[in-house]
Amino acid sequence: MAVVQSLLYFVLAGLCEIGGGYLIWLWLREGKSFWLAVGGAIVLALYGIIPTLQPANFGRVYAAYGGVFVVMALIWGWQVDRVVPDRFDWLGVAVVLLGVLVMMYAPRS
Repeated sequence: MAVVQSLLYFVLAGLCEIGGGYLIWLWLREGKSFWLAVGGAIVLALYGIIPTLQPANFGRVYAAYGGVFVVMALIWGWQVDRVVPDRFDWLGVAVVLLGVLVMMYAPRS
């Protein structure tokens, strides 16, 4: 159960980071409302809080989160920007996810 909860924290942090950044992107690059940027800033602040709920130390959590971010950014680009990942993107995702699993969940002595 702890692993599932930890993975959910990673996904939630990723949604906050990517979603918050995307809202600011829309404001600056697409000329959308300033209020999107305000919402993005709030969501990015939540991104800063969520990783503190992880059971591991800061360095390990953020290193592993980097891998989760890679996966989520690729999926975001596919679903939101309609850029279809190729087989090398998926291979990279597999390698990154393996790294996340080893860093966060491998038994330690």
